[in-house]
This record gives sequence, C-alpha cells and structure tokens, in this order.
Amino acid sequence: MLRFSKSKIIGTLAVILVGLSLAIPSFFSPEQRKGFMASLPSFIPHWIIPQRAIVLGLDLQGGSQLLLEVDQNELTGSMVKGLRDDVRRVLQQEQVRADGGIQIQRRGVQVRIGDAAGRAKALPKLRELSQPIQSLAAAGTGTLDIKEQPDGLITLTYTDAGITDRTRRAVSQGIEVIRRRLDSTGTTEPSIQQQGADRILVQVPGEQNPERLEKLLGSTAKLEFRMLADSPSGDVDLIPSKEEKGQKVPVERRVMADGGDLTDAQPAFDPQTHEPMVSFKFNLRGAQRFGQATSENVGRRMGIVLDNEVVSAPVIRTAITGGSGQITGNFTVQQANDLSVLLRAGALPAKFTVVERRVVGPGLGKDSIEAGKHATLFAGIFVVIFMFATYGTFGFFANIALAVHVGLILGLMSVLEATMTLPGIAGIVLTIGTAVDSNVLIYERMREESRAGRSLVSALQAGFDRAFATIIDSNSTMAIAALILFFMGSGPVKGFAVVFILGILTTVITAVTLTRMMIALWYKYAKPKTLPF
Repeated sequence: MLRFSKSKIIGTLAVILVGLSLAIPSFFSPEQRKGFMASLPSFIPHWIIPQRAIVLGLDLQGGSQLLLEVDQNELTGSMVKGLRDDVRRVLQQEQVRADGGIQIQRRGVQVRIGDAAGRAKALPKLRELSQPIQSLAAAGTGTLDIKEQPDGLITLTYTDAGITDRTRRAVSQGIEVIRRRLDSTGTTEPSIQQQGADRILVQVPGEQNPERLEKLLGSTAKLEFRMLADSPSGDVDLIPSKEEKGQKVPVERRVMADGGDLTDAQPAFDPQTHEPMVSFKFNLRGAQRFGQATSENVGRRMGIVLDNEVVSAPVIRTAITGGSGQITGNFTVQQANDLSVLLRAGALPAKFTVVERRVVGPGLGKDSIEAGKHATLFAGIFVVIFMFATYGTFGFFANIALAVHVGLILGLMSVLEATMTLPGIAGIVLTIGTAVDSNVLIYERMREESRAGRSLVSALQAGFDRAFATIIDSNSTMAIAALILFFMGSGPVKGFAVVFILGILTTVITAVTLTRMMIALWYKYAKPKTLPF
C-alpha cells in the first residue's frame, strides 16, 4: 500500500497542479485577466489558459438587492378581465345574448341569460372555463366557483385556491423572465430566489445603480398594438400618452398584436431623426396578425402600448407585411437599450412591486473580505502550528496537504464559477479543521499499531487501511448534512453548503492519496526505523 509507481505519482501531481492552476485567475481582477490574455503570443491557444474565476457575492463586493412582491390587486384584476373576454367569446360562439352585458365584479364576472334555451347551451361551456388546480393542497378543486340563479343570473368567481395557484405560477414565471433580463444585460451570477408564496428576492453583485435595476425588473414590459379610437365612448380605454405628456387618449380594447409574438428587439437609431429607437421582429403568427391589422387600418393611428402607456402612435401609411417595425418615443440611448432587453426577455406574467431595497457598498464588501482573509489566515496558522508540534514530519506532510486542499477548493469553485460569500469563507475555515481531522485519525492509528508492537511499515500501512473506513463514514455523514443544506437552504446557506461539499471531496484526495504518497516517498528515501512522533 506504500508503494507508489512513477505513473501514479505523476498522475497525482498532475491532478493537483491542474486543480491549483484553475484557482489562479481568482486572484486577479477581470481587467488583469483580460490584459494577460491579450498579451499572449498568437501561437498559444487561449483555451489552455484557465480563465474562469470565483464570483464574489453581494456581501463581499457590494451590489443591490431587491425584494419583489406580486401585486395581488393588479393580478386579480387582470384575471377578471381575461375571464370577461373568455365569457364574451363563449357567448359569441354559442350565439347567446346576454341581458345587460357582462358585469365585472371584484373577483369575477356575472352575466344574465334570460332565455332558458340559451342558458342551457352556454352554461356547460362556461363551466369548462374552470380549470383543475394541479396542487396537492387543493386537489380536486377548480379555479372558478360558478353559480346559477333561477332568474338566469350566472356568477363566475375565482376561488381562493385559484388565485393562489395563479400567484404561484406568476412567481415561477417571473423568476425565469427576471433571469433572462439580467442575463441579457451581462450581469454576472445574479441570485434569484422565491421568498414565500408571492415574493422574489433578487441579488445582483456589483450593481451600484438600484434605480436602473428596479426599473428593469419592475417593468412588466407588456407590449400591445391597439388602434386609437375616434371618440372616448364605446369599447375603449383611456390610456396616458407619452407623446402628449401624460394626457389620456382613447384606445380600442381589441389587441391587434402583442409582445408575445416578438422574436427579437434591438436598439437602433432612426435614420432620419438620428434619435434612439427600438426595432423589432415578429414570428410568423405575429407577422400575419400585424400585417392584417395594418392592411385593414391604413390611414389610422396605431397605438404602441407599453405597460399601459401609449409610447408612440404612428399613422399607418401602408400595410406592413414584412413582420418587422420600429418603436419610437423620444428615448434616450439607455432607455432604448433597456426597452430592447425587456422585450427580448418577455413580459412579466404579473406586476411586481418593490417592497424592500438594499444597497451594499463596496467598502462594506472590502471590510468583509479582509475579515474573511484574517479568519482563514489565523485558522490556518494555528492548525499548521498544532499539527507540526504534535506530529513532527508527518505534521509537515499534513500541512502541505492542507494547503493543497484549500487550493483545490478554490480551483473547483473557479471552474463552477461559484459565488463566494461570507458563509462560503466560513465553510473554508471549517473545512481546514475537518481536513486535518482525517490526518489525525490516520496518525493516531499508526501510533496505536506501533505501540502494539508492529513494525514501522506494518504500522504505517495499518494506519491508512484501518482509518480509511472511519474517514469515509465521517465525511459521508457531513456530506449528507451539506446536501440537505444545499437543497433545502437558499442564498448564503446554499453557498456555505457548496463550499463544504467541495471541501469534503478534496479532503479525501489530499488526506488519503496525497498524504499517503508523501509518506511512501519519505519511507523509501529516508529509511526510518521508528515513527517521527
């Protein structure tokens, strides 16, 4: 067991050198890394040079944190309006007339169908609007409570379970949309997590402009193309106009096309006025709808409605059948860029309001880094002194393995581009103690075997063989706890778990393989007669 072939030694050293080299980029700034890559000779392929680095978390490099909450009133109102449109569609398909139209209530709609035959035709279709809820807590329930009265009044009301289910889905969809928006801006390693039933926690390290971040994430980016109406009466909405400085203009409720059919949106400049604008492209379905709408309304003004505001209302000069267009509206360059990001990422499924805003300055992050460095340094120094004083030469071997252990953790975190937080630094400090614990088990077992009268080589081999099972058991129990923290925790807790899991993996490599190799080489060349401790 103490015999190491040359190929095994070379393989072990190669793995260690590669792991340590992966950690090197994390000790330099992004600018320094870019400058180094630019200075490389052309004949050296860039892919062989490690470039990935550990990302510092919000508590280390500063940044912005927003807590977003679903606007329940706006979400319920949107659901009710959608229900009204669905009821109108059902009545039109079944050719049933509603007495007095469709009335909107706080959580639903009501419609009166006096004709019994018409009511018998429409009611089964209306009941189909209630969808089953896919949830264990609300199994067997539907999204709508539908009641019929003898006088023909039919009431459709959203249930509590239906609103809760819609809120849950809005949060899940909102997380994905927010992630796409942040990825489009080039933000590195944002943390986006669900908090409770109706909230999303967003942490963006390095972002020192919370106002822009709030505007980027708080906007629903709901884009609609609707025709301007000739008068404020009838089936129209009065919507503020950006071009007319907040004055409300009548806009038809019928949506000709919407942002859901966009395939691309890019900032550009108007070739005539040289003002920033946003150019967009539709998919096939959107191009057909947009082309038909512009063909049927030549000479009229089409309102481009973004988040319930008419940002532009151009006159349709000719049919637009190419599936592309432009959005103008006195934008700045930054506004045009942000709007294109919003449209590319898609609209949020509901309105989210900011209920908490926090900015961590880079100064606080610098203090945290220094405190973490000092804690890690002091922990390492005390462990090194203890191991060397207690086990002599073998303690020196354990200290070398400990240094490699920490380097491998940093290398693995660099490859994964994991986020380093204060709890992550605490995890590294903790793994320093647990790493040498494996060496202590091996060395104490060697000491016991030597006292029992075994020869030196037999004691060395027994120390590794008999302690190995204990090392595996202890690290396995810690790994289980770390995995539970990873899957059940969030934010800093998950960051701590990641570092701890990586530390457990590298412990087995350094405390067993590397230490065994160093002791084998020591025994081969020093030819000792007794243990050095």
